[in-house]
Amino acid sequence: MTVYCYGSINQDHIYTLPHRLAPGETLAAASYRVELGGKGANQSVAAARAGAKVRHIGAVGAGGAEAVLAAYGVDVSGVQLVSEATGHAIILLEPGGENSIVIHPGANHAIDLAQAKAALDGADVGDLLLIQNETAHVAQIAEYAMGLGMEVVYSAAPFDAAAAQAVLAFTNILVLNAVEAAQLKDVLGLPFEDLPVETVIVTKGAEGACWHARGTPEIHAPAMAKQVLDTTGAGDCFTGALAAALDAAMSPPDAMRFASAAAGLQVGRAGTAGAMPTRAEIDAALA
Repeated sequence: MTVYCYGSINQDHIYTLPHRLAPGETLAAASYRVELGGKGANQSVAAARAGAKVRHIGAVGAGGAEAVLAAYGVDVSGVQLVSEATGHAIILLEPGGENSIVIHPGANHAIDLAQAKAALDGADVGDLLLIQNETAHVAQIAEYAMGLGMEVVYSAAPFDAAAAQAVLAFTNILVLNAVEAAQLKDVLGLPFEDLPVETVIVTKGAEGACWHARGTPEIHAPAMAKQVLDTTGAGDCFTGALAAALDAAMSPPDAMRFASAAAGLQVGRAGTAGAMPTRAEIDAALA
């Protein structure tokens, strides 16, 4: 089986700050680095390092960001080269591991829809598709994938009410953090059991994560972080590892524990894609 990811590819510019930036303040960063990022790329790397066969579909400008993605074991034959600049993010990392992020979409919003659909045509029934809200044509790709018999896993982040409403009808598994879950409830005025999706997963940071599915008891996976150094990409790590676990036919409780263990390892390291744990590391943490 294969995990496909239709999603963003960014260059992350990460600044470590001595304290939270105040309005109007100019502050010297304690450190600076550039890494591969974007919710889509992060999820692809997380799934690949967790043991899945992963194919990424997206777009970049000049500069070779897709080569970095390929170095993590991701098939990048579905990545388009466009005239727009590669998307990028400015990440301000605060003491304690919290962060603030500014994103420029760039090439992520210049994806050719026909080419993206063509990249899915080799998918088998039951293959997983990961999607997020950082690229163009998300609802169209989700609808096309569902028509191919794929299982669609949707991270409704960064949260956008209109995007979520457009994509939910073509979603099998919806993944939200606690803030996004509250925003979605406010917009739709519906409890999870009334949403047009089979499963809703809510991640809650130090409180772990919960799996809600119609007609079954709630599944809770406790957080497994021993230390928190950097929370950037933690949700993407959880989602990518969850996709790898489900692709490997793990049961929902085991898949949730697997994803929680992966995220617990990732937040103990600095960085995003480069901090995603391997399958061996996840298995060791679970043991």
